Amino acid sequence: MSRNGLISSLRRLINDEEPLETRSPSPFEQLRPRMNDIIGDGGILKEVVQPGEGPPVPENASVLIHYSGFLEYSDQPFETTTHLKYPRMMKLGRDVTLAGLELGLLTMKKGEFSRFLLQPQYAYGEMGCPPFIPAAAVVLYEVQILDYLDSGQVDDFIAMSLEQQNTVPMSALLEVVNTLRSFGNRFFNQNRYYNAKDRYKQAMTLLGNRETQSDLEKERIKTALLPLYLNISLAELRLERPHKALKYGNKALEIDSANTKALFRCGQAYLELHEYASAQCCLTSAQAQKPFDSDINNLLRKVTMCYKDSLDKEKDLYSKMFRELKGSVKM
Repeated sequence: MSRNGLISSLRRLINDEEPLETRSPSPFEQLRPRMNDIIGDGGILKEVVQPGEGPPVPENASVLIHYSGFLEYSDQPFETTTHLKYPRMMKLGRDVTLAGLELGLLTMKKGEFSRFLLQPQYAYGEMGCPPFIPAAAVVLYEVQILDYLDSGQVDDFIAMSLEQQNTVPMSALLEVVNTLRSFGNRFFNQNRYYNAKDRYKQAMTLLGNRETQSDLEKERIKTALLPLYLNISLAELRLERPHKALKYGNKALEIDSANTKALFRCGQAYLELHEYASAQCCLTSAQAQKPFDSDINNLLRKVTMCYKDSLDKEKDLYSKMFRELKGSVKM
């Protein structure tokens, strides 16, 4: 044994023999008394810093979280998402790879901020993850649940055959549709318009596959389709595809001919297509219902100006053609 090794061993022995009250507890040791053992073996300890609301995260859900992982005695996290404006949605069992973190998330509620102290068997194991995580490391995670969606329910429903889907209660189908629309809204807010559109269309397809049995079911399907058509129309506008935006705006108007959002979407699409008369007609109808809506009024003014410029240019073009024609006749 080397001299340094011997000295280190002696120091450890002396420290072990010191009274507990003279030893300075480590940062993780200071945390443990404030934490709860969530599975009973001491492997995952939890401290709730800020309580959440509602039911806990369900199994196989997709979670939107901010998290940071720390080693003991380290002020800087070895990984974090707090610098991201839009953290990605993570699916439990697929994107969350640490067993301790996944089990911890299942105890959390929407809006909750908690700390989890994970023993190696629930974190990076005896091998660690060099060069960032040493062997047999205990790690601390700080986690905030921004939102979660029950994507497990969606996965189960989509895995069914069409015949099986039609035996599911309408309420369950509508829950799946609402979850898909929420996914789409998340993507839309992150400016991921293709992804948003795909989720909206997936929900629309599930509704279209439903073999309705009653007028009430048909009305409930129409009610669920309306916001999907509006959202697809807006996504297509963001993708600069006004023809498709107009298609879904008109589908929304087939359900509710007086819907101001649908009229506005169609007005936007017609404007992009330089069909100013049609745009003006849609926006005038929307304005009649919401005369003080600034978005409608501002777009209507823009359309009116573009329409006037278009008519003036058309008038000048016809005048020029007439003068040229008149001149050629004289010759």
